[in-house]
Amino acid sequence: MPVCALVVAAVVICFERFVESQFGALGAIGFVVLSVGLKAKNVTCSCIGAAVLTMLIV
Repeated sequence: MPVCALVVAAVVICFERFVESQFGALGAIGFVVLSVGLKAKNVTCSCIGAAVLTMLIV
């Protein structure tokens, strides 16, 4: 179980670094807001984070 948690944490950190390198600081903020919203099961935070990432992609 701890190995699985470490692998998942490493993947999340790598993905966050990738988003930040592609979309800058605003992309990292959008990803953090999206992940916090999903973790807390808060639809508003999730929608805001998804909207920020969508706007950066478009």
